[in-house]
Amino acid sequence: MKLFLSLVFVAAALVSGCAKHDHEKPASGGHVHTAPHGGTLVELGEHAYNLELVREGEAGKLVAYVLDGHAENFIRIAAPSIEVVAQTGGQRRVLTLAATANVATGETVGSTSQFEVQADWLKTIGDFNGEIGVVDIRGTKFGPAAFSLKKGAK
Repeated sequence: MKLFLSLVFVAAALVSGCAKHDHEKPASGGHVHTAPHGGTLVELGEHAYNLELVREGEAGKLVAYVLDGHAENFIRIAAPSIEVVAQTGGQRRVLTLAATANVATGETVGSTSQFEVQADWLKTIGDFNGEIGVVDIRGTKFGPAAFSLKKGAK
C-alpha cells in the first residue's frame, strides 16, 4: 500500500508541472512568470524558454538573458549574438546583442546566458515594438518572437 501511495504522489507531482510554482494569473487565463531583472519576458517556444529584455535607458543599453521556461534559471548558449529588430517611429532598427562573458558566474563568450548592445537612440526613445530573431538553444531553433518594450520598463 505504501508503494502505491508513493507512486500516486509522484504521478500527481509530475502532472502538476507548473502548478507547483506560484504564478500570477493573467485575465486571459494561463499563467505568467516574473522577470528576475525586472525586464520584459519574451516566451520562446511553448513554455520552453524565455528571453528577458532589460533596458538600461541612461546607458543606452539593451541586455537579454536566456532563461528557462519558468524564468528561474539561466540557460547558457553557444550563440555569438542575438538579433533584435526594433520598430520605432516607422523605422526599422537592427540591434545585434553580443554574447557577454561574466567572471562572477563563469560564463564565457560561447557559453553564456547574457547578451548586450549599446545604442544611443535607446537613451531617448519611448515605447517600441520589436521582434527577436531566431535563437538556437540547445540545438533547437526558436523565433522569431514579437515583443513590446515600454519606456518605463527596464
